[in-house]
Amino acid sequence: MTESPDTKAADDEVCRRVKNGLKPERNGLAKSLYPCPCHERPPKNRCHTAEEEVYAASYEGRLYSRPFIEYFEETPMMVAVLTYMGYGILTIFGYVRDFLRHWKIERCHIAREKEEQKDFVPLYQDFENFYTRNLYMRIRDNWNRPICSVPGAKMDLMERATYDYNWTFEYTGRVVQDVINLGSYNYLGFAENTGPCADSAAEVTMKYGVGVASTRQEIGNLDRHEEMEKQVARFLGVESAMAFGMGFATNSMNIPALVGKGCLILSDELNHASLVLGARLSGSTIRVFKHNNMQSLEKLLREAIVHGQPRTHRPWKKILIVVEGIYSMEGSIVRLPEVIALKKRYRAYLYLDEAHSIGALGPRGRGVVDYFGLDPCDVDVMMGTFTKSFGAAGGYIAGKRELIEYLRSHSHSAVYGTSMSPPVVEQIITSMKCIMGEDGTTIGSERVQQLAENTVYFRKRLREMGFIIYGNNDSPVVPMMLYMPAKIGAFGREMLKRNIGVVVVGFPATPIIESRARFCISAGHSKNMLDQALNVISEVGDLLQLKYSRHRLPPSSARPFDDDVYEDIDD
Repeated sequence: MTESPDTKAADDEVCRRVKNGLKPERNGLAKSLYPCPCHERPPKNRCHTAEEEVYAASYEGRLYSRPFIEYFEETPMMVAVLTYMGYGILTIFGYVRDFLRHWKIERCHIAREKEEQKDFVPLYQDFENFYTRNLYMRIRDNWNRPICSVPGAKMDLMERATYDYNWTFEYTGRVVQDVINLGSYNYLGFAENTGPCADSAAEVTMKYGVGVASTRQEIGNLDRHEEMEKQVARFLGVESAMAFGMGFATNSMNIPALVGKGCLILSDELNHASLVLGARLSGSTIRVFKHNNMQSLEKLLREAIVHGQPRTHRPWKKILIVVEGIYSMEGSIVRLPEVIALKKRYRAYLYLDEAHSIGALGPRGRGVVDYFGLDPCDVDVMMGTFTKSFGAAGGYIAGKRELIEYLRSHSHSAVYGTSMSPPVVEQIITSMKCIMGEDGTTIGSERVQQLAENTVYFRKRLREMGFIIYGNNDSPVVPMMLYMPAKIGAFGREMLKRNIGVVVVGFPATPIIESRARFCISAGHSKNMLDQALNVISEVGDLLQLKYSRHRLPPSSARPFDDDVYEDIDD
């Protein structure tokens, strides 16, 4: 756990106490799981002496207006050993099966070269597909499940069966109804087929149609596009904004337009693939700092200023710090106040990806900037997507007017990308107005508050049950550690048997010993739904022995929902 209380002295010092070989990691501080409610604060300058427990406090009080608490409990040694053994056994069996396939004793379903093409340059690298053939295929049934309803708090799934060990699937014709959805990014519940958003989208479809069939720079620029971009700029509190049809391309195609050769990108090690691709396409020098570790980031900034570019030692043309608001695999929130402080101190630029945090964080749903009560002008490039909290599609870049005007003519995504569909644009406009209260109702603010309450309640209950949970107390992305490869598939299947839809994630998307289930909480979830899901998770956790935590949180007698989740931030 890391904490940045508002009452501590601002002097850059760090209090650390490390026991039983636990090392400082992630936030530049030692891993810990200090069992206290989300708004309690340990006494000042106190280092706890409980066995295998570490307390670390960041003395940056002037930068934070509320406690900043994150949990990353150390993997139990026995679990780590058994996990490595599990992967080792699977690898050995994989080589045995590859040997049988080579001699045609076992049938091989994977794509292979034709015999007459064996002397050509190979199109398929058999060894590179080893993991896919022998590990992924064993649990493939947990992914790509087709749904046949709105991805709301509950959804309907099409049942499928496999008769060749997950190589192919057949639909049975049966629909699994009313599955509680803990996997979709529908944070505010706007992905729905009824209500003001759906009605507005239907009305616009009748007027404008579905497709535009042109780019914005030609004849695909509608008045609704212009209104949407003005709405986004007002929502974020910046001068201007522009929208793109695809969230992935918003990062991968715009970063190369902002930086290039002679520039330096400082990227968090857990940044999304779209940010990594954009950085690589830019041709800039890339240096990676440890996840949310301000000491690591400052070290790279100092080296960049002192040494300049390699060989020539000329100053970098630009230094761009690239971070995310909420990291979708860790459930952690960027330490934005400290990042901005470093950015100002070393005169770098800041690129903030708010794909998961926009709408899901802050008392007004304005993202991580709103969550910390910061000035949006301190972030040079604000990026986000409409695919999650707004229940639509696409992404945006926002900031100063000069930045947006430059991107309109230099961004590949802006020049060559087809215009966004009118009903999608209307979904964004209507949902954003709801969040801002411009629709004359309190639906938006109620959903923002409900999401915050659901998140705190769900995380707290899981920790009371004894599961290892990663991330920030206020993050609606909730990773629950599974570790062992066999338990990845087993957890997903057992949950679906009990009508709970979850997302499970394993290597190579995560470190090899940190496989997990990732729950995404929504404002659409009622307390009864959450309690039902939690009871099932506890049941399956007992069945599969997933309650690994050595620091189980004692059950609290306090009310299940906290009405003052955002009381420490000025609205």
